[in-house]
Amino acid sequence: MADEKNKRWKELADVKRELAQRDWFYGTSGNLSIKVSDDPITFLVTASGKDKRKETDEDFVLVDAAGQPVHPNEPLRPSAETLLHTYVYERTKAGCCLHVHTIDNNVISELYGDKGEVRFKGNEIIKALGYWEEDAEVAVPIIENPAHIPHLAEQFAVHLTDDAGAVLIRNHGITVWGKSAFEAKRVLEAYEFLFTYHLKVALYQKQLVK
Repeated sequence: MADEKNKRWKELADVKRELAQRDWFYGTSGNLSIKVSDDPITFLVTASGKDKRKETDEDFVLVDAAGQPVHPNEPLRPSAETLLHTYVYERTKAGCCLHVHTIDNNVISELYGDKGEVRFKGNEIIKALGYWEEDAEVAVPIIENPAHIPHLAEQFAVHLTDDAGAVLIRNHGITVWGKSAFEAKRVLEAYEFLFTYHLKVALYQKQLVK
């Protein structure tokens, strides 16, 4: 277990470092996790209240399937949204889950929140999500953002229908998951590209109309 934990710690730390370099951790926002074992389910998740642009020995906490620290005397608290990660690992075969608050994903979630989803079509980056047909279309569900985390987690869990995917939380951020850290990061990058691209095209089109 110790060797696997150390291996996964390094893997998640590498992802955190790269996302921090993109400046995707405003304030102390965001939470990341990676599965360590399947039976029983354990995973590393970001500790609550930490500056994720820094790298320390207290970045992650090892928790069980209920999101509780494996070590009873653990001084660190897991992220307040750890419950969402527990649903990912209970209901899918995912190995990594990432949640970030970027300006663009928040704007997209507000613009399309009333529709309950946002759709993208005909962009090359969609291939990174596993859709290879010509003019492929992808949809990202958008859920509301109740302050009560169990209620939020219940809404989120409805969309855990595949081993890789994404959900936008209105004015809160995007949560993605994948079978590995590499896949989860790829899904995250692809959707963030689509969000930024969509907003820029809309802005340019508005300027042209003027």
